[in-house]
Amino acid sequence: MAQAAGVKVAGATVERGGRTRTAGAYEELRRDIVRSLWKPGARLRFEELKAHYDTGLSPLREALMKLASDGLVELEEHKGFRVAPVSRAGLVDITNMRKELESMAIRLSIAHGDDHWEAGIVAALHELAKRSKLGPDGLVDDEWEARHRAFHNALTAASGSEWLQRFRSQLYDQADRYRRVAVHYMHAPRDDLVEHREIADAVLARDTEAAVFLSRRHLDRTCQILLSSPSHIFGD
Repeated sequence: MAQAAGVKVAGATVERGGRTRTAGAYEELRRDIVRSLWKPGARLRFEELKAHYDTGLSPLREALMKLASDGLVELEEHKGFRVAPVSRAGLVDITNMRKELESMAIRLSIAHGDDHWEAGIVAALHELAKRSKLGPDGLVDDEWEARHRAFHNALTAASGSEWLQRFRSQLYDQADRYRRVAVHYMHAPRDDLVEHREIADAVLARDTEAAVFLSRRHLDRTCQILLSSPSHIFGD
């Protein structure tokens, strides 16, 4: 990362884009951990991070503490920071919590959503359908993942709960990390566009029970595929 020129504002260095160095370090570290560029369980050594992200110790330390509160990084006494490991139990727990939060958010959105919300779902699904899931390197395409996230956010955008959306986002990051770790070992890419269309159709029809059922089944299927990955991925 090339270090942006910055100015001091209230004790914090602000980059040209308006974000602080700490915010910049947090966003880039979070992205790279979710993308599995820093592998689960990997040590996060300050000297290596300073060179890689071209930033100082203080922004990195603050960013890592925030990532620890997000559950993406762990701080071990006398050992320092490491990327949070992955496990089968962790994946099942994340999936179960996602099912509950997605169900709640879908119910609220169907109850309160308007025409603008419906249009957002249609647009997000259209954009998702236009992008291939895997890139030329066989890994999850970053643009597809961004559109995938946008689609699921569109489904629940009318929930009216900021905290619900915040918790959904944290769990989505965790699930995304598992998907990216396991993609190397999948026999064939899963074509889940049909599932996304079914969920969208049920939501737009205001069929709450069908939408919740399809959403939960969609998450369960993803979990089962990931659980079939080789044991060493999960540290077994």
